[in-house]
Amino acid sequence: MAWYIKASKNYCVIIMKKDFSSEWIRSKQPRKQRKYSYNAPLHIKGRFMAAHLSKELMKKYNRRSIKVRKGDKVTILRGQFRKKTNRIERIDLKETKVYIAGVEMVKKDGTKVMYPIHPSNLVVTELNLDDKKRLAIVNKLKKTDKIKKEKSD
Repeated sequence: MAWYIKASKNYCVIIMKKDFSSEWIRSKQPRKQRKYSYNAPLHIKGRFMAAHLSKELMKKYNRRSIKVRKGDKVTILRGQFRKKTNRIERIDLKETKVYIAGVEMVKKDGTKVMYPIHPSNLVVTELNLDDKKRLAIVNKLKKTDKIKKEKSD
């Protein structure tokens, strides 16, 4: 935590500066955006774990992006593993990273380690619908799409 001292002629007060502010809305400054994302609590970091849907899924669910989950099939868009497609094996909320099966880095001693990738560098090609909660979210998206079409007609 950061501290700063507010000094006057007659007194000195030490005030603690917050690491994360829930009142923070937006800023154009990258340093403030980074600070917000690094210091955010886990329930807010979960919002950063979204990736774009493929064109087919976008049309089907009438939504551009969705939170990634373990078991989703994704394609990597950026980096040395570009164009590789596989399932998500692990998600690290604290670091805002995703680990994909078959995407491994070889260390100097020869051991293989899973390579972390940010969700913004992925496209979801297939959703894991084993979870009832996820299935409810997807069905809700379809229903809202039908309602919007009925209102427009």
